[in-house]
Amino acid sequence: MIVFPNCKINLGLNIVRKRADNFHDLETVFFPIPLKDILEIIPSNKLEFFISGINIPGNTNDNLCLKAYHLLKKDFPNLPLIKIYLHKAIPTGAGLGGGSADGAFMLKLLNEKFQLNLSSNQLINYASQLGSDCPFFIINKPCFATSRGEILEEIKLDLSNYSFVLINPKIHINTAWAFSQLTPQIPSTSVREIINEPIEKWKQFLKNDFENAVLIKYPSLKIIKETLYSSGALYASMSGSGSSFYGIFEKNNLPQIRFEENFEVVYLP
Repeated sequence: MIVFPNCKINLGLNIVRKRADNFHDLETVFFPIPLKDILEIIPSNKLEFFISGINIPGNTNDNLCLKAYHLLKKDFPNLPLIKIYLHKAIPTGAGLGGGSADGAFMLKLLNEKFQLNLSSNQLINYASQLGSDCPFFIINKPCFATSRGEILEEIKLDLSNYSFVLINPKIHINTAWAFSQLTPQIPSTSVREIINEPIEKWKQFLKNDFENAVLIKYPSLKIIKETLYSSGALYASMSGSGSSFYGIFEKNNLPQIRFEENFEVVYLP
């Protein structure tokens, strides 16, 4: 059985406060976009995990696909052993939530394949144990997110008349470092309100709090946003804590963008 975990971008991202547990409250809009990994499971006589495509750094046992399997196995001890095949196309450590998507889609895949009969709310609860971004991918529709990103409110946001360009500069941003550079504050206008304005106004008001710190540390990334706007983007921003940027363009009006640097450019018409 095969599924195709997609990634997300952040439309605005405000870090509101630091919590007593040392995590941060934030507000953002998660928006799904169609850059996808491939995830397949096959019943087997032992648990195996195979990865292809983009290299995933770190210990394979820490992968959220495996963690999702073990999480459900605790409550469903009769869950069969499986072979897991993951082909990575979503860049890792790029602010696009690819790993979170893989974990959440694994939960949904196991639920459907083995008829566990878990509701969406139950899947969201399991996903929240994997990571703050994971619950979004259970819903996988535009959502206004608060708390650590796991409190989700579906919103009506139709961007079907627009196309996207993703730029991956292939720089891994340490999330803990990114948070350490910020002074949390409540914004004068919530992302929830700004997102209802015409997209032409987003450039002025819709901000990602991580962006300034990342651009100061990696000044070569400034050219990405400048190039997106000079190429006709209606809105451009960094996603998450970086380092990927995206531009939103009028439908079927995507420019050919080239950089002297070895940046990866992905067009999503």
